Amino acid sequence: MSRRWIQNPNRCADEYLDGIEDFIEFARRHNPGATRIRCPCRRCNNTLFESIENVGFHLVRNGMIETYSIWNLHGEQVDHASSSNAPRVDNVEPIGDPNDQVMGIIQDAFPFASTNINQEGEEDLPTPIDSAEFEQYEKLLKNANQELYPGCESFSVLTAIVELMHGKIKYRMSNLCFDYFLGVFKRMLPTDNCLPKDHKHAQKVLHGLGLGYEKIHACKNNCMLFYKEHETLDTCPICNESRFKMTSQNRTTKIPQKVMCYLPLKPRLQRLYMSTHTATDMRWHKEKRVDDDVMRHPADGEAWKEFDRTFPEFAADPRNVRLGLATDGFNPYGVLNQHHSTWPIFAFPYNLPPWKCMKKEYMMMTVLITEDPGRSIDVYLRPLVDELKDLWTNGVRTYDKSTGRMFTLRAAVMWTVNDFPAYAMVSGWSTKGYMACPVCKEDVTSGWHAGKVCYLGHRRWLPWDHEWREKDKEFDGNTERRLRPREWSGDEILEQLNRLDFALFGKTVSRTRPSTHLNWTHKPMFFELPYWSKLKLRHNLDVMHVEKNVFDTLVGTILDIEGKTKDTIKARLDLERMGIRRGLWMNRDSDKARRDLAFFSMKPNDKKEFLKFVSSVKFPDGYASNIARCVNVDGGKFTGLKSHDCHVFMQRLLPVGIRHLLPEDVVKPIMLLSRFFSQLTAKTLRRTDMFQLRHDIVQVLCKFEMIFPPAFFTSMIHVMVHLPEEALLAGPVNYRWMYPIERLLGELKKSPSLSAVTSATSGATVASLPPCHLATVASLPPCHLATIASLPPCHRRCHLSHRRCHRSHLATLPPQPPCHLATSATAAATLPPQPPPLPPQPPPLPL
Repeated sequence: MSRRWIQNPNRCADEYLDGIEDFIEFARRHNPGATRIRCPCRRCNNTLFESIENVGFHLVRNGMIETYSIWNLHGEQVDHASSSNAPRVDNVEPIGDPNDQVMGIIQDAFPFASTNINQEGEEDLPTPIDSAEFEQYEKLLKNANQELYPGCESFSVLTAIVELMHGKIKYRMSNLCFDYFLGVFKRMLPTDNCLPKDHKHAQKVLHGLGLGYEKIHACKNNCMLFYKEHETLDTCPICNESRFKMTSQNRTTKIPQKVMCYLPLKPRLQRLYMSTHTATDMRWHKEKRVDDDVMRHPADGEAWKEFDRTFPEFAADPRNVRLGLATDGFNPYGVLNQHHSTWPIFAFPYNLPPWKCMKKEYMMMTVLITEDPGRSIDVYLRPLVDELKDLWTNGVRTYDKSTGRMFTLRAAVMWTVNDFPAYAMVSGWSTKGYMACPVCKEDVTSGWHAGKVCYLGHRRWLPWDHEWREKDKEFDGNTERRLRPREWSGDEILEQLNRLDFALFGKTVSRTRPSTHLNWTHKPMFFELPYWSKLKLRHNLDVMHVEKNVFDTLVGTILDIEGKTKDTIKARLDLERMGIRRGLWMNRDSDKARRDLAFFSMKPNDKKEFLKFVSSVKFPDGYASNIARCVNVDGGKFTGLKSHDCHVFMQRLLPVGIRHLLPEDVVKPIMLLSRFFSQLTAKTLRRTDMFQLRHDIVQVLCKFEMIFPPAFFTSMIHVMVHLPEEALLAGPVNYRWMYPIERLLGELKKSPSLSAVTSATSGATVASLPPCHLATVASLPPCHLATIASLPPCHRRCHLSHRRCHRSHLATLPPQPPCHLATSATAAATLPPQPPPLPPQPPPLPL
């Protein structure tokens, strides 16, 4: 008999009712003596057992699962040859009903609820059923099937809580506000409703869907964790500090001095495969990625490919997870207190395709440290590193929802992403002093200029026979005969670290290092991972902060902004001491020496014209913030520019604004630098372009050495020389910079749930994560919950191409004399109705 009646939307039609009778008769015939069978209605979804009479009632009331045309869970024999392409029952997507969506979330959280028919025709339970876990599952199912109030067909208890939690997280509602509205809604509903009375009871209902966390006590001085073998101690064996707080009467309380929160990584990685939304996408990097000269994803980089060649067993299963780690501090609740900062550590999977990778829904907080750990961050990394070692060596048995099979999930950390201070904490190499470059290490060229350490010597990257190597007065007064700094492998670094004897962690330990330690502060704990020394790239330079610092230094100098310019009196005296660039020496014509305006700085009238130009630029909605608010024309400076403002300014406004205000010899390298960042930060990179950028940035830095004083060359200016090489190793920078992390930290700052996070024992940040993740998952399928796709157009983010903005801006510029320096890295501005065509892009600029 045809089963097309299952798709009939009219459940009162004779065809539909006759079909239900046929199904009940079929179930009785193939399950003789059974009093309860699986209910295939849309709400029960073949996961609950009901009496045969109730099953018929459910099918009339809720309808049958539309794709359940083969009744294999009710005794029908499956012909694998004819039904190999038939849809699986346990992979049914939600059809729009929020109750169906919540049931899908429960199935993702408890995969043992969906039994599968394997190829031998036997039922296969994907995971062993733990009694406590099954109890949570039954409790959630009870709430999922319990009406919010008698006669309510639109909402179950669980569905109502999920939608309310979704609104709480989305609109940053405080717990007190949430409690108030829950009380109002409860009074509005019939008196026998089952809505929780406050936020605490709502969280208890969702407890089974949360991922949990563990509180670990720490020494007050960051010496150690009371963890594993030290869990029973009451005092720190290093500094003898008490584990617990003391009362005024010198009595010990049970309140710990300091607490860190650890969120286990394994269940979060397992959820990626237990969810129908991500299980297939986690194999994208192997099955659907296009392998050509264009780099669109970290899997296109040489570091990923070298890892596959070194560890072929790990690479054989594309479901094994490649992770990135990131950390940074923030002031919770927007309180800018310099004496406190909270440091979360995030992990994010790189298996996902570009449109999902690095999105906040897939960023997992693993560690929460309640203060700045400094170099003792390795103390707090101990639980994470232990779990990472187990994930590499043993793995964890995981159910893959896309295949319906169990497999052993393994994971590896590819690299870390941090700003420059956190880079030093995680890598163990100090980013201060004469050897601040963590790539060049002790082979960096540095010197004391204008009262600080500066980093010159970029001619070392030039070809051996380049003419600039022989010049001396144009640079630092010396010729250059050295080769580029050597590259250190992970095994060489590990061998060097093993020969050093480092002090213990903690605030009470002396930080004085012997000269033999170079800039090493400690041996990073990541070297305990068996594969860490084999990685070609272990830590990334953050392009976001590098670009901002370069912009601040460059613009502050060419605008001669007090406090930001590097062309100071000390810098001029340093040039006299070095005996170079006599035209920039202090003017001593009168009784007092004065610093004349340098040729690379704008005159007052030119500066005012430049600032007026910047303040007049209008950007398309969503392209950039209102940079005009940061312009102080009368004061001749910028104030309050954020990192993204500097990103847009550097690539779009700066090359246009300076081209007729500064000498050509100064404009050319600045425009080339602008194009360098524009190509480097593109979402897709070509290897040939990266090789060209590697050449161009050396030319820019050498040209800058001939223009600006040595005080201009901070560590951020120097590390630009390493950025193209890292792009060749790891792919596009949008997977390796801090913008996604900073956005997530920005949301955590604004969350009212974090107001108590400054307390060492609160854990408010972690407590707010499970409902936030639940609300995200609940809004992934198409439904009536408010998501970015369902917002009005004015609330959506605009994604505009740089090419279109550049073309539009050229149409609004005043006529300029012909300039062969015009490049594609010009600015964006107001979109005219009909912009002119874009001129062809010129070849690389000659220097």
